[in-house]
Amino acid sequence: MSLSIYFRPKSMSINQYDDIIKRLEKAGAGNPKGRLYHVCFGSNGSLHVHDVWDTKENFEKFGQTLMPILKQVNVDPGEPEIKEIHNII
Repeated sequence: MSLSIYFRPKSMSINQYDDIIKRLEKAGAGNPKGRLYHVCFGSNGSLHVHDVWDTKENFEKFGQTLMPILKQVNVDPGEPEIKEIHNII
């Protein structure tokens, strides 16, 4: 079952987001297995991220790379909102 993962960090700037993406790419996780969609939206300092993943296992594996990077760039992602997806068109 696919999952919707919605992160609403208290604070994340465009520079922090771009740095996170560069670090993920450098770590070989820029296009991780199982991530179907990724969007980042909001205003500078208040960016949010919404991903769609094929399985919880693939999301959790990606998290093993992502979480240390978030800590390095001083972004606290908070608890994501995770929901099972009924349909994607």
